Amino acid sequence: MADPMGVIYQGLNAIFNPILALDPNPTNPALTVLIIAFIVSLITTIANKYLVDQDEMNAIQERNKAFQKELRDAQKRGDGKKIAELQARQTEMMQEQTAMMSNQFKPMIVTFVPIILIFFWMRASAISSLVIILPPSVYWLTLTPLWHLLGGFL
Repeated sequence: MADPMGVIYQGLNAIFNPILALDPNPTNPALTVLIIAFIVSLITTIANKYLVDQDEMNAIQERNKAFQKELRDAQKRGDGKKIAELQARQTEMMQEQTAMMSNQFKPMIVTFVPIILIFFWMRASAISSLVIILPPSVYWLTLTPLWHLLGGFL
């Protein structure tokens, strides 16, 4: 019986090995890692576009903004009756917020497995044994020395 991870790695090899072959500097696969990062971003963006109802999300955000503004205005005026009325509606608004958050988790659930598989493939492929050497400007702009210092303390 075939190893399931082996089959997955073979499929990912078929996809990503041509990208590795395109890298002009195989000992420094920065271009390959950049392309793979682009692919991961593309997967995430497409999942967000098709799995999240943007119109509903915007409508919930607008209702929440209007509710918050109305509550602030009532608090500024000291209108106790209006505040009590709005606080009674607050549970309804919290339920909408919860629905909005669960709607935002859909793409994460769908993209989690493919992205993890891509990272496992990177670890199992030739990329894991290579070291990416950043140009000095990128090295300093990404604050790499700071992260190394913090990692040393931890």
